[in-house]
Amino acid sequence: MEANILDKAKKWANDKYFDTQFRETISGLIQNNDEKELTDRFYKDLEFGTGGLRGILGEGSNRMNIYTVRKATQGLADYILEKANKIQQQPSVAIAFDSRNFSKEFSREAAAVFAANNIQVHLFEDMRPVPMLSFAVRELETMAGIVITASHNPPEYNGYKVYWSDGCQVTPPHDTGIIAKVNKISDFSTVKTISFDTALEQKQIQYIAESIDQNYFNRVEALSLGEKNLNRDFGVVYTPLHGTGIYPVRVILESRGFQNVSIVKSQEQPDGNFPTVSSPNPEEPTALKLAMEAAKESDQLIVGTDPDADRIGVMVKHKNTWQKLNGNQIGQLLLEYYLKKLEDNNHSPKQGLFVTTIVTSDLGRRIAENFNIHTEETLTGFKYIGSVIKEIESQKACDFIFGTEESHGYLFSNFVRDKDAVIATMIFCELCAELYAKKLTAIDQLDLIHQKYGYHTDSLVNKVIKGQSGAQQISSIMEHLRKNPLKSLAGTSVINYRDYQSQQIIDCQTGKAIGKTHTPKSNVLAYYLADGSRITARPSGTEPKIKFYFNLRGTNEETLNQTKLAYIEEFNQIIETI
Repeated sequence: MEANILDKAKKWANDKYFDTQFRETISGLIQNNDEKELTDRFYKDLEFGTGGLRGILGEGSNRMNIYTVRKATQGLADYILEKANKIQQQPSVAIAFDSRNFSKEFSREAAAVFAANNIQVHLFEDMRPVPMLSFAVRELETMAGIVITASHNPPEYNGYKVYWSDGCQVTPPHDTGIIAKVNKISDFSTVKTISFDTALEQKQIQYIAESIDQNYFNRVEALSLGEKNLNRDFGVVYTPLHGTGIYPVRVILESRGFQNVSIVKSQEQPDGNFPTVSSPNPEEPTALKLAMEAAKESDQLIVGTDPDADRIGVMVKHKNTWQKLNGNQIGQLLLEYYLKKLEDNNHSPKQGLFVTTIVTSDLGRRIAENFNIHTEETLTGFKYIGSVIKEIESQKACDFIFGTEESHGYLFSNFVRDKDAVIATMIFCELCAELYAKKLTAIDQLDLIHQKYGYHTDSLVNKVIKGQSGAQQISSIMEHLRKNPLKSLAGTSVINYRDYQSQQIIDCQTGKAIGKTHTPKSNVLAYYLADGSRITARPSGTEPKIKFYFNLRGTNEETLNQTKLAYIEEFNQIIETI
């Protein structure tokens, strides 16, 4: 074990600022000479990244616990106070938390630190999803907001997502400014805090009124373009996967007249251990297994939301068989349906905007063009989509309609500035109810879309590499791909690639720069092939993995699937040799 790691662990074990149980756990690891565990807990501090914190729960500097939460909050408080002083504004924040273990406790710890720094706190008394926090920040006009959540990560994780006054996750310059403030804090004893109950009694912390919930529901329902009479008997199975979706999704579906909705009972109650799934990620078919088992003969649609209810996963019944849709397919169906409904109702904007990401299928752009809707492409992550919304709003250039990312995140309208599974669930249910009335399914509709716009298929390959060595290996993969760019794959030429870190577009045959990207810098490489396909390599910003996105185009479904298998096989062989 490295001496500096052991010294750091001993310092924490002997620091009486930390509670007794916390210090005893670390002391036990030292006494047992548990090198692996001590290294993982102390080889670094849990980093406050561009979106906030995310890590494994437990004792140590590289863990989510009340002390790392307090430190992060003090840094954020310092930044808020600095900005508030410059603009002469009363500083305030909104806070929400999900169903994860210690989420409520961490939200109260954060609230107490803000209150001790004379920042007014608006706190949801019970768990609420990400989109409702984003809405509350805008509705209450707070300077910032946080949600205690680790999204769809396994149960041993928790996190801390930070939002700015526009209701969007922090982006430059706020993210780097906050990180700098957090990194300045080297002594935990300098973090200010106060008794939560005292701050509540003194109204430094106030619970958010129910009227905020109702205002949100009113805005969501106003987005519906569906025919309510088609919803009544349409069979839907819904699972919140032990998370926050159970309250808002149930409210909005009832409001839209869905009377044949079954809730998966074993997954209905909030539970941070997520006992019925290996991971509460509705993108994974296994997460919806119990929903399939609970489905009645009359049910036509399964919808699942993740713990913080910003993503959805769906399965549709087609020819009496349940079929899982990927994130790109859900987005394509939502976009085509909504633009067509706007057109049919003569509500299409003169200058509409669709926002997508650099790893999301290009089919969305083709659909948008058909309806004379402009497309903007941005980096992966909904905070970048939110930034585009803010920019076009300030310029009054066009009306934002829809944003999508392949990882099952969707947003309609702009009163929320993050992906919203509540809105997406409502509109997807109405979409399927309308198709069902026409004796069609979402699979039928996808086939019609492909016939009209061309065949597209997508695949995501994840390479998980945990720990300190994993981060180094992921870095080596990206370095190798930059030094040895692909020139062909499975017999198809690679025309050019985009290095979003250097912000250059490079001709693969000559090696010369032929243009620039127009997004912020990011550690991403995207290869563009002669057949119109794209393959993208991107290390995850929140998990120990590197992701490879295959967004492919072809003339028909059969040959496209064969091409996909060939591309993935050869690309995997290249990665395995690095």
